[in-house]
Amino acid sequence: MNARWRRLWGMVWKESLQILRDPSSISIAFVMPVVLLLLFGYGVSLDARHILLGIVIEQPDTASQSLAGTFDRSEFFRPQRFDNIQDAQQALVNRRIDGILWLRNNFSSRLLSGEIAPIGVFVNGVDSNQANITKGYIQGAWLAWLQHYSLSRGQQLKLPVSMEQRVWFNPALSSRLFLVPGLIAIIMTMIGSLLTAMVVAREWERGTMEALMVTPLHMGEMLAGKLIPYFVLGMGGMLLSVAMATLLFEVPLLSPFWLLMLCSALFMLVSLAIGLLISIVTRNQFLAGQVALVVSFLPSFLLSGFLFDIHSMPDWVQIITYLVPARYFVAILQTLFLAGPVWHVILVNVGAMLLMLFILTALVVKKSYKRLD
Repeated sequence: MNARWRRLWGMVWKESLQILRDPSSISIAFVMPVVLLLLFGYGVSLDARHILLGIVIEQPDTASQSLAGTFDRSEFFRPQRFDNIQDAQQALVNRRIDGILWLRNNFSSRLLSGEIAPIGVFVNGVDSNQANITKGYIQGAWLAWLQHYSLSRGQQLKLPVSMEQRVWFNPALSSRLFLVPGLIAIIMTMIGSLLTAMVVAREWERGTMEALMVTPLHMGEMLAGKLIPYFVLGMGGMLLSVAMATLLFEVPLLSPFWLLMLCSALFMLVSLAIGLLISIVTRNQFLAGQVALVVSFLPSFLLSGFLFDIHSMPDWVQIITYLVPARYFVAILQTLFLAGPVWHVILVNVGAMLLMLFILTALVVKKSYKRLD
């Protein structure tokens, strides 16, 4: 082993011991992924289930009771019956229910006579996403019942448009299959950027940077020796997250494992470069941690497409998302897990991350020098 490799190995060993002596690093790498995956996998859902729906039937009969029974049997609703619309509206105001289905006293007579038989629908619009989902579910249940009702009378329901729906990649429309892969990108961002943001700043704060500068270590060897242990730590956290995603939450991995590892390693290098640049520029652990949260974690959480659809954002915000590395990795993860190796998507996003890695590495090299000023 020549002198360069001995110096590099010595730096790696020093930084590895530092990680082992710091329980917070191990917690961020291995405990935090478990907590976040359990929280988002079980506690956070974008699916609408058990919607509290108030049903008002002014004149109960066979047709109206049959329609109400459709909602009773649905997994999406938890119906509650009200005697009049005033009580139901008060319950909606008090947020005891999320919506109202109102069947007026002329509902059945107009339906039997072939006229338009409108139903009243009231929805709590405080949460616009929930309101749109509730309206869609009510409309779907109404059309399904109307189809069944027409066939029971020996009639064919005539609709101007007949929609045959096919859902690709996530047939069950489970938000868990959408959230868990994206969460792996958020976890790797935190491990890479947050932990690495401390490595150089810690040396400056503790006064050990001067000792490192008088050693034969070249600046590149020192930085590589600091990054290698955190790269291994981050990839370990990624493997734990993937294991939980596939085994615990049953998220399918439809792509080769080596491809997932390769893309994850590239993203981890980008995150490490961001954290290292922050650490070199700030030279203060507290400030580096705050900057890493604002520059890396928050944009990754809000602007990567992990939780919020990028195409629904204003145009100027969509432009900003191109500066967020997690945007590209989230797209890769969701493709690898749910769609398989779609090479066009993978190569475009890998190319974007390679460009970011090149730019960040150039900035790190420019800002790194063995001087005390």
